[in-house]
Amino acid sequence: MNTRAPAVEARQLTKTYPGDVTALDGMDITVAPGIVFGLLGPNGAGKSTTVKILTTLARPDSGTATVAGHDVLRDPRRVRRAIGVVAQQSGADPVATGRENLQLQGRLYGLSGAALNRRVDELLERFTLADAARRPVKGYSGGMRRRLDVALGLVHRPEVLFLDEPTTGLDPEARTAMWEEIGRLAGEEGLTILLTTHYLEEADRLAERIAIVDRGRIVVEGTPDALKGELRGDAVHMELGEPVGEAGRTRLTDALTALPAVHEALCEGRRISVRVDDGAAAVPALLAALDRAGASVASATVARPSLDDVYLRHAGRRYAEVQAGPEAVLAGGVR
Repeated sequence: MNTRAPAVEARQLTKTYPGDVTALDGMDITVAPGIVFGLLGPNGAGKSTTVKILTTLARPDSGTATVAGHDVLRDPRRVRRAIGVVAQQSGADPVATGRENLQLQGRLYGLSGAALNRRVDELLERFTLADAARRPVKGYSGGMRRRLDVALGLVHRPEVLFLDEPTTGLDPEARTAMWEEIGRLAGEEGLTILLTTHYLEEADRLAERIAIVDRGRIVVEGTPDALKGELRGDAVHMELGEPVGEAGRTRLTDALTALPAVHEALCEGRRISVRVDDGAAAVPALLAALDRAGASVASATVARPSLDDVYLRHAGRRYAEVQAGPEAVLAGGVR
């Protein structure tokens, strides 16, 4: 059992932006040292606002937070020296070379001479940027820029590394390469990493623990396997021939939950998700129940529980639909 003090701890963080937009509404986070902790949620959930507060780039309206044992409000300088930050937008100077960017970052943290050159060479080699070290960053590919961003965050050997949406905009090959590097950082160096992401697969693959964020609050936290394991049996997802109103949703979910094999049922628009012990065996009875309730089914699929199902259960909404919906726009850029 780990008895060390938390690497990151936040209690009841709140933050409201102009226009009465609530970004954080009582955010609580505890991150143990030496793990990858994932903040998972759609755009507009409050993930980036949380990172800005924890990295001293924004002040909460209320609440407290410590990083590496230092209070973010009372001792921001010590927090900044203890952390590395990889923001959504690259912080590298596009006109300078990769080596020059790393050297400048090192000097800002007090490194110089042979020690700085050794650290720069080490990072260029580690992130496969040695061959491009003397080229201006503006000529780097998206994947190369992102690797340089991570290297910049590691120059001074931080205790905690914040990765805010590190693979957004990368192609699948570059995203996979970044996942492998994040895994090595956590596994080989014991670095504490707080990762924000809206990719379900990314959180599932990289994070030892995840917290699902919805509307500025943590709705559930745990290991990915434990959260999925709480959902008994299989998930059956069905697409209706046409959407139904509120009365129709109630009628259909009542018809499904009346079946002995059904643990729970949720209906959103044209989609119905049902939790059953044996999905394949239950499909005929589910279809018959919906037919008796006056609904036609266009398609049905059976799957093992996923983080999408976890989100649906705890947030009451399907993740993909929230991610693609208008809320992020209405939130005035809050993430």
